[in-house]
Amino acid sequence: MDEEMEMICFQIISCVGTAKSCYINSIAKAQEGDFEAAAELVKQGDEAYAGGHDVHMQLLTAEANGERKSTPLLLLHAEDQMAGAETCKLMAQNFANVYRELIELRAKVAE
Repeated sequence: MDEEMEMICFQIISCVGTAKSCYINSIAKAQEGDFEAAAELVKQGDEAYAGGHDVHMQLLTAEANGERKSTPLLLLHAEDQMAGAETCKLMAQNFANVYRELIELRAKVAE
């Protein structure tokens, strides 16, 4: 694998890794009841993920145009990280909903 491809893969991994961290931190904020901060972290995660997605799309376009012939193992890892980040986002959004409902129920019980 050439150095350029290696750097592209690491750029994807870095972007989606940042996104995954934002999504996980969002869950912690939702658990604390800070839903505004949780939503902001999801938004930040989406922005980071978009950066990785854009780089990935450039690679796919280059391959479709016949500019790239091989798929290195590091790219497969980068794509796996992208899928993992998407899963974390869905979990973060679902946890925020569950924590919101739990906090509302606790407030009703306390009345």
